[in-house]
Amino acid sequence: MARRFIGHQVFKGRGAGSNPTNRFDSLMVEQIDDGWYRDETPDSLAETVLPDRARGILSTNDSPDVGFEQSINPYRGCSHGCVYCFARPSHAFLGLSPGLDFETKLFYKADAAKILEAELNKPTYICKPIALGINTDGYQPLEKKLEVTRSILAVLARCRHPVTIVTKSALVLRDLDLLTDLAGDRLVSVMLSITSLTDEIKRTLEPRTASPRARLRVVQELALAGIPVGVLVAPVIPAITDHELEDILSAAVDAGATSAGYVLLRLPHELKIIFREWLQDHYPERAAHVMSLINQARGGKDYDSRFGQRMRGTGPYAELLRARFDLAKRKLGLQSTDERYDLDTSKFRPPGPGGPQLALDL
Repeated sequence: MARRFIGHQVFKGRGAGSNPTNRFDSLMVEQIDDGWYRDETPDSLAETVLPDRARGILSTNDSPDVGFEQSINPYRGCSHGCVYCFARPSHAFLGLSPGLDFETKLFYKADAAKILEAELNKPTYICKPIALGINTDGYQPLEKKLEVTRSILAVLARCRHPVTIVTKSALVLRDLDLLTDLAGDRLVSVMLSITSLTDEIKRTLEPRTASPRARLRVVQELALAGIPVGVLVAPVIPAITDHELEDILSAAVDAGATSAGYVLLRLPHELKIIFREWLQDHYPERAAHVMSLINQARGGKDYDSRFGQRMRGTGPYAELLRARFDLAKRKLGLQSTDERYDLDTSKFRPPGPGGPQLALDL
């Protein structure tokens, strides 16, 4: 694995500017200048891609505020580089930093389709919608080459298993054949996450994602293909993107979205360090105000992890945001995102002892 970057630097195409020590490390590494030799600062950081040889692929949860009970994450780490990504702290479980390591040290689920078939074939398995690519984006750049997400989607299509997808990538359109097939039996819904309509904000906030315009085109093409599609304004960042809430919803409806949701910025664990650094790098004159609004919505803290609070926040700012969203959703005729999990489970058929025969090309 490539050497870890130490220090602080704004890299083009990267969201984080450092590798903060993860919360499980007992030692902290800090770069100092002692007047002697110092490594040259790199212009870019190489990516390392390794297989994640997990024995299982389905993750379950009983969280009351996420809307799904099981999910699949084809990748660990994400080169989209979204500085706000709530999944960053999960890299600490690998002994890595949630900062630049999360964007450059990537893992893919090896033999994902085969493992999934085995899990779906268990006699005790109960069919419930699977949320695909929730922790990290299943259509991040690595997917174009590895096609792990497509292999999973193909298994679900053959078994007539319902699935929901959230993505920021236009690559989802590559799988239009599978999605159209699933949509015909009410087995799929897709949500496009749109944080801002402003290219300049997107460039530093989520550097390797599709442009806002490209995401709206994805909404349009999915809608034209008859695939249920909605938009998630996630996350809403106080004093950075919150003024765009109504414009994003309106643009999404014009493109064909029928449902919408939003999530207030979440800053668990090391993410609060990474986000504060990003503010100082890109919005130093606004940093204090942004964090003040976040603290107001999080009970005086950077984050409140309680169920029922973590997604929307509390207090006057959070209530104003909720009222704005509800009003815009009502005016635009948008449905709640909860309905995206209302998919048909009755058509599910286990793959069988030998595994299902390939009916669609990967």
